[in-house]
Amino acid sequence: MPVLWMFYGIIVAMYFADKKKHKQPHIHVKYKDSEKVYAIPDGELLEGGFPRWKARLVEAWIELHRDELVANWSLASQSQRVFKIEPLK
Repeated sequence: MPVLWMFYGIIVAMYFADKKKHKQPHIHVKYKDSEKVYAIPDGELLEGGFPRWKARLVEAWIELHRDELVANWSLASQSQRVFKIEPLK
């Protein structure tokens, strides 16, 4: 599970060739014992939950890095190495 971003205790990851459960491009976002799954590129919440203020950070990050997320999904779906993405500043 390549980690794309870590910030404020949030970990954003993308699994290689992960198309079975969600069947669309997505990222896994973990915070403490909670996990959310967001679709890319639109940022739609597919499952899970954690504090709203943490979710807002992730949603802003998705919006800013949409193209990079799509590019990483293309790489991951072909079992290729993904690249890290800048955190929020």
